[in-house]
Amino acid sequence: MKTVNKTLALVALLSSSAPFAAVDFNSFDADGDGVISKSEAQANAQLVQLFDKLDTDGNGELSQQEFSKVQ
Repeated sequence: MKTVNKTLALVALLSSSAPFAAVDFNSFDADGDGVISKSEAQANAQLVQLFDKLDTDGNGELSQQEFSKVQ
């Protein structure tokens, strides 16, 4: 069931025209350190919602590879 919810959330995110329209990893990585922190993710409500699911290694940051799952 959790996988279904995650998949549905990702489908909703990808199909929405607003949340990540013309936005790439670097747009969220405000300090340019190569990761998206939870505070940087605050720029997008849907990213905040999915952050913990996308953070597969649990380090509290999204790598470019982890973030690419929503693109």
